Amino acid sequence: MTEVRQLCLLRHAKSTWSEPVASDHERSLAPRGRRAARLVADHMRDAQIAPALVLCSSARRTQETLELISPALGPQAVVLVERGLYGASAGELLARVRDVSDSVSSLMIVGHNPGLEDLAATLAGAGVADGLDRMAIKFPTAALAVLTVPTAWGDLAPGGATLASYVVPRDLG
Repeated sequence: MTEVRQLCLLRHAKSTWSEPVASDHERSLAPRGRRAARLVADHMRDAQIAPALVLCSSARRTQETLELISPALGPQAVVLVERGLYGASAGELLARVRDVSDSVSSLMIVGHNPGLEDLAATLAGAGVADGLDRMAIKFPTAALAVLTVPTAWGDLAPGGATLASYVVPRDLG
């Protein structure tokens, strides 16, 4: 029997458009985004959400979001920063999830829309109704969807996960 796994999908916190940067990839977090990421970290700690593996886009705003939530991560958490997650589609993200070792029971992706939002919608075949409804309307910056996965990562299919929780910064503060 396969153990139930946890997949956490975290969209980066609010970024700024006011700083001149060479590319979208280099945009940093806005003060509002920093506050939101800290609220998410507090929620993760309170809800005991501590992924064993974190896959983070190489964009500056995702790495800054990760840095701010890192106090909530377990001391054994492994973090991989991957360029391929920047701008990845839901299909590309799902392919990456399927490549994760079955020894990992809890996984987080810190990424971007529309890929992250589309992945959450694709995978969540069931779950908390309010969360499913709200997630279908909007997956804003610093939104966190936590899904339970009853299969091996490599067997994860559309509709094959259950939405356990969905929070946005507005819910937290």
